[in-house]
Amino acid sequence: MRFTRKKVCCSVLVLLYCAFSFYAAYNVFFRPPQVSRVHRVVSKKGGGGRGSLFYVNELWNPWEEDEKGHKGSQLQIENNWKGLLNPNSRQELPEIQVQIWGKAAIGHYLWQHILEGPLEPLDNTAHWREGKLRSGRTVFSFITGPAVAPGYFSVEAQNVVLVLNGREQAKILYATQWLQYTQTLVQDYKLRHVALVLLGSEECSNNWILPYLKKNGGFVEVLYLVYDSVWINEEDVFQWPLGVATYRNFPVIDPSWSLVHDSRPYLCNFLGTVYGNSSREILMEVIRNEGLDQLCWISPRNEWQPQETNESYKSYHDALLQSDLTLSPVGINTECYRIYEACSYGSVPVVEDVMTPGNCGNSSVKSYAPLQLLKSYGAPFIFIKSWKELPAIINQEQNLSLQEKIQRRKRILEWYRQFKLKLKHKFIETLEKTFLHKDQ
Repeated sequence: MRFTRKKVCCSVLVLLYCAFSFYAAYNVFFRPPQVSRVHRVVSKKGGGGRGSLFYVNELWNPWEEDEKGHKGSQLQIENNWKGLLNPNSRQELPEIQVQIWGKAAIGHYLWQHILEGPLEPLDNTAHWREGKLRSGRTVFSFITGPAVAPGYFSVEAQNVVLVLNGREQAKILYATQWLQYTQTLVQDYKLRHVALVLLGSEECSNNWILPYLKKNGGFVEVLYLVYDSVWINEEDVFQWPLGVATYRNFPVIDPSWSLVHDSRPYLCNFLGTVYGNSSREILMEVIRNEGLDQLCWISPRNEWQPQETNESYKSYHDALLQSDLTLSPVGINTECYRIYEACSYGSVPVVEDVMTPGNCGNSSVKSYAPLQLLKSYGAPFIFIKSWKELPAIINQEQNLSLQEKIQRRKRILEWYRQFKLKLKHKFIETLEKTFLHKDQ
């Protein structure tokens, strides 16, 4: 009996052991694994691959996803604020509208030669001509012609560049009418900003314009002044080039292959008025005594002629095109149209580097005077102090090869192109800086 009970107990224990063993084996080998919350997070981090196993020992933060979202939104807000506060951020800059009123011939040089703007109609005698162009964020419109009179045209911008002639008393009276009209528009809040491009006196007597300058209680914020002046400070008064004689319809010259490469039959040229008791008389004497009229295109006249004829127009342009050098003696002022017109044709200006009488400055004080604007831009001209130096210059010309002259033409043409381009950029930059800065 005891044996029987003992046998039963052993059998039960064996059965229990086997059942436990089968259960354990089932759990280990056959039951699907249970994925815990920790494993879910690890799987997200690792992308579900084997690499996720390396994150098993990290502490799980139950607020991790919420904190990520909060930090992301905070970072976005901070970046937005930085964009608003940073002036160099990628935000669209404000557009500036500028209307140019061209009431002097130098306005055409500004518009067509410097800014390279279109002008319609093409007829130079039209009573109303206009054009429009955009440069960067500045939109320019230009109006000119006899029909553009105070109160008889539409003021299309609150920023205006006024171009006037103040060379002589009659011109000053006319310019004053425009300034008074402009001042009224400013006082009536129809204009906000005004700049002035002024063809000043050849003797640099321009005191009449001083009361109109902003620093003297006026409304003109920026003054661009033709001819050398002691007023020029590169802050609110800048020097402006005389340019070509647009009143004689001197055009924009596009350099051609022949203009650069052709041999020119004349070593130099001078077509102009010979005033009494001037250095031009000395120039003519040197030319005659040295026989240079056989080598150069020389056509003097005794009286200045304001109007061109078809013959004189063609003759002058042919002389520039067919001469290697253009002689530029001083007149009432050292600066003259001939300098820029010669550059247009690749003819090197030979400039009499002498300060003329008046209030233009003191060459003993300023090393660049006269012609300080051209010299500051590195003009590749031939500067002389006396026309008695001309025979030596002509002798050097005779020894130059055509290839050397071609390279020099390229240099003068490229300099002139860069000169106008730099003036354009500086002009626009100054207007934007002055007009926009005052509005901020």
